Amino acid sequence: MKHCPDELLVYNICRDLNGFPPPPDLFCLASSPEGSACEMDSTLPAVAEELLKEIKKAFQETSHVPDDLLLGLKFIFGPSAVPALDLVDHRSVTRVVSPSGRTAYQVLGSSGKLYTCYSSCHFCTCPAFGFTVLQKSESLLCKHILAVYLSQAMGACQELTVSEEQLTSILLAEEEDEG
Repeated sequence: MKHCPDELLVYNICRDLNGFPPPPDLFCLASSPEGSACEMDSTLPAVAEELLKEIKKAFQETSHVPDDLLLGLKFIFGPSAVPALDLVDHRSVTRVVSPSGRTAYQVLGSSGKLYTCYSSCHFCTCPAFGFTVLQKSESLLCKHILAVYLSQAMGACQELTVSEEQLTSILLAEEEDEG
């Protein structure tokens, strides 16, 4: 498999951070939930998934995230990393689940606005997601979705069980706000 220079740079950084080369499928997109980090149901570049797995493992073992993994987080997710960690520290992520098992996440943003995130398709209702992720392709994720994944990895998600009707209202409220 041929890699571009950026992929080789990421490969070398991963090797230097972890002391061993990343798995051979590092640059492939993961498409199945089996083996994916933090119950991610859709695709993220494998290097990002691997980093989230390592964060989860380290946090389970030591109750903190080592500096080398924090540096990796900053390298891969750029300016979204620190604000996402801040949202996790403030326990701003809530997993909203209905009796049928449908799940969405609500993240209380630093502005005080509540955003709905869908980890299954890496989507957030915040304006930054639309602009930075979708329009300009400058980032993989916004800080809200990254906070969802980090909260899952660190067991810091709040849980809220709602009826099917309540979940539908949450989802429709987002559409009404946009339209």
